[in-house]
Amino acid sequence: MKKLTLLIAITAVFTACKKEVKKEIDQKEPTVEKYPKALLEVFDKHGSIANWDKMKTLSYSIDKEEHTTDLHSRRAVINSPKYSYGFDGQNTWVSDTTKFKKDPKFYYNLYFYFYAMPFVLADDGITYSEIEPLEFEGKKYPGYKISYEANIGNSSDDNYFIYFDPATKEMRWLGYTVTYFSKKPSDKFNVIRYNDWENVNGLLLPKSITWYQKDDKGNPTEPAGDPTEFKLPLLSQASLADSFYEKPNQ
Repeated sequence: MKKLTLLIAITAVFTACKKEVKKEIDQKEPTVEKYPKALLEVFDKHGSIANWDKMKTLSYSIDKEEHTTDLHSRRAVINSPKYSYGFDGQNTWVSDTTKFKKDPKFYYNLYFYFYAMPFVLADDGITYSEIEPLEFEGKKYPGYKISYEANIGNSSDDNYFIYFDPATKEMRWLGYTVTYFSKKPSDKFNVIRYNDWENVNGLLLPKSITWYQKDDKGNPTEPAGDPTEFKLPLLSQASLADSFYEKPNQ
C-alpha cells in the first residue's frame, strides 16, 4: 500500500510539472574527463551518468522496509510496519527509538549506497586510482579504488573498490571499508557480489547482492550469507514534497 501511495504521489507531481509552462534550460553533459575511461564505460553500460542525473526520486524495498531517497539532496525515508527513520536534509530522525535502536546517521543511506551503484561512485569529491584485479573462479575483474576528499560525507576515510566484467563492462563486485564507528582509516574491507541487474527506467540497478568471504589475498571465496534482494524498484524524474522527508508527527 505504501508503495502504491508513493507511486501515486510521484505521478501526481510529475503530471503537475508537465502542465506548468516553463522555459526549458539546456543541461550540459557531465564532464567526462574526470573519470577514467574504463570506469566511464561502466557508467555508460549501466545507463550513463547523464541519464542518472535526470532522475530525482529512487525507491525500493528490502524485506519489510521501504527506502525512498531524493537523489539530488540525498534526503531519505525508510518506512517499516513498526518504525520509520530518515534524513530531512539537516538532521536524521527516528519515529520510535524503542523499536529502532540503531544509529540513523549511519543506517539511513547504508543500503542506498549499495543499491545506487555504480552511480554513487560518480559523486563530487572523489578520486580514482586503478588497482589490481579481483579474481574469482579463475576470472579476473579489473578495478578502481574510490577515495574521498576530506570532509566529504559522514566517513570521508571510507574507501570503495569497484570491479567490473572486462567483456560486458557490467559492475560485478564491490569492496568497501567502514570507518564510521572507529573514525579511523581501515585496511580491512568487505566484498559484495552484484549477482544480477534489471532495467529500471533506462538504468541498470541490482536485483540482489551477496556478501562473500575472502581468502588471504582478499579474493572472494564463498557466500557469507543469503542474498539481499531489492524489490519494487521505482526511479522517477519527479520530486516529492519536502514534507515527505520530515519526521512524522506523533
